[in-house]
Amino acid sequence: MVRKHGLVSAIMRRVHAPIYASRLRELVRRIVPHLHAGDRVLDVGCGFGALGRAIMDSDACPRDCIVVGLEPVKREGSLIQVETYDGRTMPYDDRTFDVIILADVLHHEEDPHRLLAESARVAKRLLIIKDHKLDGPWAQQRIALIDWAANAPYNVPCLYRYNTLQQWDEWHQRHHFVIERELRTMKLYPPIVNLLFGGRLQYMAVLRVARG
Repeated sequence: MVRKHGLVSAIMRRVHAPIYASRLRELVRRIVPHLHAGDRVLDVGCGFGALGRAIMDSDACPRDCIVVGLEPVKREGSLIQVETYDGRTMPYDDRTFDVIILADVLHHEEDPHRLLAESARVAKRLLIIKDHKLDGPWAQQRIALIDWAANAPYNVPCLYRYNTLQQWDEWHQRHHFVIERELRTMKLYPPIVNLLFGGRLQYMAVLRVARG
């Protein structure tokens, strides 16, 4: 049974690979313009660090911009420097990083507001959130399906809790974030996949952390 499960996971990872590659390219394209030369960037819930590595390898990445990762458990073969923490309190002083990235992380959090508060504490300038948005027919079911497909091969549990646009607005107000850039639709995947699981189901916000 264990061997069969491993085979299924391997097949799912292979099928998902081109979808993930498309997502990675689009995220890099959207994130890099908001980075400055010499920025220190923290990718929270970075997994293997593929996004951070792709950002630093991008021709458009500002010089001396460094991305490090933060995970409860470090994975073997990480592509960037990854530090571990208890999943609650980040092991950094206030305003340690210029930019914090939360890419498809918040909907996996039991207490997302704690993570947002910690991110705001550690961020000096920006918080970049990429997540999902409930919008359109069968939105909950469609997001849940691609969420499961992306995470099951890596044994990452899913909570299947996603925000509407109104809820995202409420979250930003609750944490006193100022929106610098908001994407309410994204062409994140290859065309056919994007038709079913992209578009209005995807959400991204570049948020300035308010001080005082």
